[in-house]
Amino acid sequence: MYARIVNMKLKKDAGSEFEKTFENEVVPMLRKQNGFRDEISLLAAERSEVTGISFWNKKETADDYNRTTYPEVLKSLSKVIEGTPDVRSFEVSSSTFHKIVAGQPV
Repeated sequence: MYARIVNMKLKKDAGSEFEKTFENEVVPMLRKQNGFRDEISLLAAERSEVTGISFWNKKETADDYNRTTYPEVLKSLSKVIEGTPDVRSFEVSSSTFHKIVAGQPV
C-alpha cells in the first residue's frame, strides 16, 4: 500500500468551506480513481491548516492520480487554500486500520 500526505494552509476562516468542498467535490473524484483505498483529513484545532492522507493500492496508481486528477483537486480547493500544498509520498510499512504488514501484498 502507498500513501500520499498533503499539507495545506487554509485561507482565514475557510475551515468550514474546506470541509464542504472536500466532501462534495474532492471525495467523489477520489472514489473514481483506480487504486484509491481511503482518505483521512486532519483539520488543525485552530482551523488554519489541513493534512490529508490518501491510501492507494500501489505507487503507480497514486502517481497516475497525481498526474491526471490532482490538478483538478487543486483547482477545486483553490478558493479555500493559500500557497502550494506540500506533497510527500510513502510506502505504508504497517497499519492497524488497514491490517497491513510490511512486505505483504494488498
